[in-house]
Amino acid sequence: MDVSTKYVGEDSGPRPDVHERFGWDKMREDLKSLRSGTVPWSVFMALVIGVICGTAAYVYYTALEWLLEVFWVKLPQTLVMDNSIWPENLYWLWIPIVCLTFAGLVGLSIAILGFPGDLAYTVKCVHELGYVDMGHTPSMVAASQFSIIAGASLGPEAPLVAICAAIAGWVSRNLFKHTQKNLIRKHTLCGMACALAAFFGVPLGGSLFALEINHRLGYEYAEHAMAAVTSGTTCLVVFRGLARLPIGPIWQIEGGTLPAASAGLVGYGFLLGLFGAGIAAIFTNLHGRLGNFMNSTLRLKDKPVKLAIFGGAVIACLGVLVPHSMFWGEYEFQSIASLGSTPLPHVWPKSGLTGLGPTSALACLTIAITKLVAISFTVWGGFRGGYIFPFFAAGAAFGRAVTFVIPEIPATVACLCIAAGINVAVTRTAFATSIILVALSGQVNAASPVLAASLASIFSTYYMPFIRAQQGRFELFESQLHAYKAEELFKWGPAITPSDLSNESARLLNIKSGTEEDLESQDSYKLPDSAVSADSPIQEASVVNTL
Repeated sequence: MDVSTKYVGEDSGPRPDVHERFGWDKMREDLKSLRSGTVPWSVFMALVIGVICGTAAYVYYTALEWLLEVFWVKLPQTLVMDNSIWPENLYWLWIPIVCLTFAGLVGLSIAILGFPGDLAYTVKCVHELGYVDMGHTPSMVAASQFSIIAGASLGPEAPLVAICAAIAGWVSRNLFKHTQKNLIRKHTLCGMACALAAFFGVPLGGSLFALEINHRLGYEYAEHAMAAVTSGTTCLVVFRGLARLPIGPIWQIEGGTLPAASAGLVGYGFLLGLFGAGIAAIFTNLHGRLGNFMNSTLRLKDKPVKLAIFGGAVIACLGVLVPHSMFWGEYEFQSIASLGSTPLPHVWPKSGLTGLGPTSALACLTIAITKLVAISFTVWGGFRGGYIFPFFAAGAAFGRAVTFVIPEIPATVACLCIAAGINVAVTRTAFATSIILVALSGQVNAASPVLAASLASIFSTYYMPFIRAQQGRFELFESQLHAYKAEELFKWGPAITPSDLSNESARLLNIKSGTEEDLESQDSYKLPDSAVSADSPIQEASVVNTL
């Protein structure tokens, strides 16, 4: 007798015939009614969110590019290079001047406008509330723009995620008066997908990133994937169209196309992924120690201005010595991976004080370690931004250091696989990271080694928490990791019945007496009573609306 068939996932009664919803008559009926819960309504909402978030992303991007142009191109030209009073050997002073000025503005914006949130807070809100409060948006916009202009090692991706998530949730709750939490969560995830698809320029990879970032082992809000990808693709078209940005690869690590991958190259990818995961594990440990030092020893946690200035001073010092450690790394990646043949895009002067560049294994290793140190001080300094591209840039530097030692490994594979190993260990986004890295490099033949690196990293660092807000949906978490509970119980023999089990064991195994609970109605994240108000009319739905 097959015990597992009898007790686990056993059918108990008739289920609705979903095929009744098919056919042209049903399509016309849904199109005519356009009511919530139908496929046409789901597509409509995804398109609306994509257009709104694409416009918001364009405004954010335009402001950021203008500020970067003013403070890192035009003002240095006017105030420094065209000024005979400023000697050339002191050009490097421009870096700490700008860094410390905008670091102070980061702290002031947080002190005045309030807590802006961060990526972990966004993930927490997705799980617990289903939306992100719009009240954090003004502070996030100001703090993140100032952080990036300061040259901090964080990028626009995480601020855009928080901003677009808040906008999408607000649209769902206030414009369309949705009240079911999982439906609002879906629209919030659509907003997150919009931000990452637009910023990365990779609609599928960016949308999957928005889904995977909420969990530790794959994306578990699978019922929202189609809507999220639809919103992400729409936003990409709107944003890139308005900004007149191309959609395609942005990196050329080495000349030509990578030859077809071999089994040995995939093996190299696996090992490089483990290497990147090890780097991430060391970083996580030291990052936590630095946080304890700054919060407990220096007692700067509740002093945003002092905290930001302290972090800005460290970032400025690192930037003066190692210019490649500054900014978020999207285009700095190209400069590192090409061994300096492409100039740095943002920092001025581009050589800093030392003129250090990626010209040797030691220099690349120095850049990589400095980049990780800069990321850590940026995060603990209270700056706001994303660390996806910064980790990619660090991975590129480590990859180039490896190729100096082991030239048999293609530079493309080394850079992308170590970047994947580091980023996946921290963000838990194995699928999205692989797609994004391959798309941005334009090297399709690197897909298998990069995926191997991502898988090696995600499993080897499963027990290493970094974004602690990541959590699993109960019913999926048990199926992934607690099958051994069922196996142990089944050792008791076929005489086992549900009544023999404790309530807790029965709950873990989804064993019901006579009826099977519909998994779609399970939601372990309860909305606090304080969140239900006229401004946020959210109610728990007995049956999850996945459309």
